[in-house]
Amino acid sequence: MQTVDFGAPADFGAYVFRVEIPASRIEPVIIIEDYGYRGLEGGIPRSEERALLKRPVWSAIAETARREFNERLKAAKVTTGRWHTGTNLVDRLLGKELCVLAWSAESATPEQISVICSKWAALRPEERWWLFAMTVAEAGLPEDTQRGWRRALFYALSDGEKATIGRKRAPRPSEQDLFSLPLFEDPQ
Repeated sequence: MQTVDFGAPADFGAYVFRVEIPASRIEPVIIIEDYGYRGLEGGIPRSEERALLKRPVWSAIAETARREFNERLKAAKVTTGRWHTGTNLVDRLLGKELCVLAWSAESATPEQISVICSKWAALRPEERWWLFAMTVAEAGLPEDTQRGWRRALFYALSDGEKATIGRKRAPRPSEQDLFSLPLFEDPQ
């Protein structure tokens, strides 16, 4: 199958995400879910805007997304992409992942964005898809920035230290350790 930009099928009418990057540095970047031929059937719109990002926010997350997506495209033996002014097409699953990154960064400070990018990169694709599904169900439009799962993404990914891929997790406590907690002590 022939692809364009970031793994998007070259076929007309394919379900993709579009990232509109204007030439003007003061205009926002828009991420749009384009349902392709599936749109306008059974109540599904032709397309829906998912995020409006201020240019500095987009600039802060774009490289992380490009690097992550291109690694996966190379592994799948698909042509890699780069962000350019105008319309950028993104495979539908990668587009969902991009929305999770964009939503979590849209109201963050530059310091928080670096933590968000690190933690987003440490998530598995399936985790990002699940987060997209949960978020889009109630807060998937550009104006929903401070609602529900959309706000939760910001808190979940911006809090704390940068994630390190391959970082060792703390060992799970044994059953003996759990029952020695004060909660389970004999009240006598």
